[in-house]
Amino acid sequence: MHRTPPVEEGFIPFRGFKIWYRVVGEREEPGKLPLLCLHGGPGAPHDYLEPLEALAADGRRVFFYDQLGCGNSDRPSAPSMWTVELFLEELGVVRKALGLDRVHILGQSWGGMLAMEHALTRPSGLASMILADSPASMLQWVSEANLLRAALPPETQRTLLQHEAAGTTDAPEYQEAMNVFYKRHLCRLDPWPECLHKAFEKTGFEVYTSMNGPSEFHVTGKLKEWDIVERLPEIDAPALVIGGRYDEATPAITETVHRGIRGSEWVIFEESAHMPHLEETERYLRVVGDFLNRNEARL
Repeated sequence: MHRTPPVEEGFIPFRGFKIWYRVVGEREEPGKLPLLCLHGGPGAPHDYLEPLEALAADGRRVFFYDQLGCGNSDRPSAPSMWTVELFLEELGVVRKALGLDRVHILGQSWGGMLAMEHALTRPSGLASMILADSPASMLQWVSEANLLRAALPPETQRTLLQHEAAGTTDAPEYQEAMNVFYKRHLCRLDPWPECLHKAFEKTGFEVYTSMNGPSEFHVTGKLKEWDIVERLPEIDAPALVIGGRYDEATPAITETVHRGIRGSEWVIFEESAHMPHLEETERYLRVVGDFLNRNEARL
């Protein structure tokens, strides 16, 4: 009978605000390293990553935190402050505060973008990275999203275009049309799991709209021109690149990341969209756990 791992929660000071964190597990077994999980969005809190807590059963602690502006962390209203540089600084502060001198990092969607940015700073103690459903270029992301969008029902496409042209993307009709896309390319489970609903309820939409825009495929925010494809060869940490067959981070997107990072591994989950950790949980945990164990065996 498995014992439920202990959980610790608390806050870390950052720029005069409080960052909430959660640790699952008590300590690392010999030869193991902790895992730090970075959520997506930007602005979508940690809740939807809940299945990853099971990785603590493998003899390591699993760390989560809600980035500033969402979830259980402070949520100041200041659109100008939401930048890649802010979240990169925050990640460094979190690692230091939690004593994560040597660590694996798993980043999902925007979290993987942040993980790659972190790796490009040549941080010490980065044992490996899992880059799940993440682009290296928002230009490619939008290009691929337009291909997916073109396959939506004609009426859905018309609704999206009309509201984007009119600047009324907060209209209920636009949200309903977005949901058609989400059910195909965000999460294909029906119904969606409770942890995903919880994340949507606690999303920091100011962060999301400031950095991304009104939707996954209408990118108008600060990330619009973000592109690190040419810098991927600078990343020297062992990397596992993950994507879903129906992912909005399409196989073409995750292949770009895989081919850019020398020696990286690449796994496509055939029954998943953007959240294979929810859609194919058992296989996902096995793939990630095996990758972590293989890299620790080389240390």
